[in-house]
Amino acid sequence: MDYSRRAGVLLHPTQLPGPFGRGDLGAEARTFVDQLASAGVKTWQVLPLGPPGYGGSPYAARSAFAGDAALVSPLRLVEEGLLSPSDLADAPAWEEGAVHAEAESFRLDLLARAFQTFRADATAAQRSALDEFRAAEGHWLEDFALFEALKREHGYRAFWEWAPNLRRLLLAAERRAAVAERHEAVEREVFAQWLFQEQWSGLRRYAQARGVEVFGDAPIFVAKDSADVWAHPELFSLDAMGEPKVVAGVPPDGFSEDGQLWGNPLYDWEVHARTGYAWWVERTRRLQGLCDLIRLDHFRGFASYWEVPADAPTARTGRWVPGPGIALFRALEEALGALPLVAEDLGEITPDVDELLEASGYPGMRIVQFAYYEDEPEHAFRPENHVVRSVAYTGTHDNQTSAGWYAGLDEATRARAALDPADPVGELVRRTLASPAFLAVIPAQDLLGLDDSARTNAPGEPEGNWTWRLRPGQLDAAALERLGALTAEHGRR
Repeated sequence: MDYSRRAGVLLHPTQLPGPFGRGDLGAEARTFVDQLASAGVKTWQVLPLGPPGYGGSPYAARSAFAGDAALVSPLRLVEEGLLSPSDLADAPAWEEGAVHAEAESFRLDLLARAFQTFRADATAAQRSALDEFRAAEGHWLEDFALFEALKREHGYRAFWEWAPNLRRLLLAAERRAAVAERHEAVEREVFAQWLFQEQWSGLRRYAQARGVEVFGDAPIFVAKDSADVWAHPELFSLDAMGEPKVVAGVPPDGFSEDGQLWGNPLYDWEVHARTGYAWWVERTRRLQGLCDLIRLDHFRGFASYWEVPADAPTARTGRWVPGPGIALFRALEEALGALPLVAEDLGEITPDVDELLEASGYPGMRIVQFAYYEDEPEHAFRPENHVVRSVAYTGTHDNQTSAGWYAGLDEATRARAALDPADPVGELVRRTLASPAFLAVIPAQDLLGLDDSARTNAPGEPEGNWTWRLRPGQLDAAALERLGALTAEHGRR
């Protein structure tokens, strides 16, 4: 792990400005990299890159391996000759400053047009690149492509609502037959994943050339309606009908008095252990190919996780169950070498979590918004108490923006925080960047001092999340100049 002192900005690619209803991997992404580099920022943190699931959540992706093909830039496809300008002429005039759910299907339809062009006119080099991608990623790619083709065939319903003979394909012969019957539809999905890979890899190389690393995210769980559960039910705690016996969540906490009932199926860790954690090895290998650093979401779940009966109405009736512990990470390191992992060690942290974090050697996270709720000068989240082996944040994608947070503080907490009343958000950003933590990450909303109307996600609230994004020009020269001065002042350039 590289512990050189640096700064980062948190912004998911869907939150970039630009045409066609959501951010993508085109020109605006490169402009953002240039902006980071100009301010001395060396880390771009993103959320999970998979195809989003219910409510647009990147933490409920339809695959732990696939990329979000709707991030592919249509304008770059025009430049490459896979689309014509006329293909974009009927694009809806979506409002700027928001991620529009309808934009995903519009963009995927464009990829279908690009696929027809590719089939007819692809160069030998393009066909060779696609074949190389298929060979390298075949262990997950065909299953995902078939899953997506079947999902479209069934009107995007959940896989347990499909035709009975397609809900589970456990025999290789059955899968080959299903693929053969839908050859073109499956090839289209493979093509879309290849486009994502090509554009993402190009953007990552662009960032690396400018001294900017990509900090990715690995959700601990997968969605129930995902290619992973459909193709590999043996890896999860399911009953004979393929239904989850128990599901994931967290107990009551500061976010929710009923806890959070995530509903994800839980892993059968005994099966994973018998395979040498092979699925996790391949998943981590894939993430290493996409990102320079990887945030392990809900790290405490690897020590022990909150198991909730599948029919429970809330997460209150759950129980703690031991996770795989250090055995998982030893298996990953044996297969892949030293890992660039950061543990999201938030929530209800018990001694077993602290012990696992220490045994793993991974850095944890420190959220400065959490530092002042109690009168504890030694609180681990107070910036002056941070350790080098940690990543400091004003707040994360799950928190209020710092402006929204400060506006809602009671007088006692506001007094303990003792922020500059003329510029409380700026002061919180400065304290975070001054932290001893090797990496300090600021959400883009906090760089701009935005209120809670710009919040990314409110945990426990199923509606209204994942929709905020930058407006064109909103991250302006003044904001970048302030950030550049702070990175220099605090030795993070």
